[in-house]
Amino acid sequence: MAGTAMNEAKAEILRRLAAAGPIEAPEIPREYRTSGGGDIVAEMEQALIDYTATVTHCTPAGIPEAIDAALEGATSVVVPPGLEKSWQEAAGKGREVRVDDPPLSKDELDNTDAVLTASRVAVSLSGTIMLDGEPDQGRRAISLVPDMHVCVLYASTIKATVPEAVEVLSQHPTRPTTWIAGPSATSDIELVRVDGVHGPRTLRVIIVDDD
Repeated sequence: MAGTAMNEAKAEILRRLAAAGPIEAPEIPREYRTSGGGDIVAEMEQALIDYTATVTHCTPAGIPEAIDAALEGATSVVVPPGLEKSWQEAAGKGREVRVDDPPLSKDELDNTDAVLTASRVAVSLSGTIMLDGEPDQGRRAISLVPDMHVCVLYASTIKATVPEAVEVLSQHPTRPTTWIAGPSATSDIELVRVDGVHGPRTLRVIIVDDD
């Protein structure tokens, strides 16, 4: 009987909704900040440092050397199949490089020390780096499972605000995105910080000064 009454109530609700006809949606206010100025690269770096990430700078020519230094302590590293060849070679200096093609299993990723990726865009206001699955960034799993993430971020791709970054991402709206704001961390009810819960425990960002 209870199930019958519930079904009848549900049917009545749906009938009333249908009878109401189309409802005009109110205009959504867009009064938030959509642009910014100042030294957004310095703002980005400071935000990342506040999140306990490690930040280094290099020139475009110095990327391989910076990658080798950032991967210090790792003995194995996974890379997306479309990563720049010279970056892969730099990652392989004294380390085992595992190209994610065919896709590595979860256990294989879990047993890999680090991951190296490029990035799509970033937001200096929040210190957020965004990946969208391009060949040099790979699928989401590789940037979430290994304990260390080394991410190459071109200064020219850093935006001041979220709307500016979302506009870049909207060029390929069907790509899955990963938003990274520092190393993964959470805290329990006693506010004890625990690192590496939802992703890499260590984030090392290489900012390429190409502006």
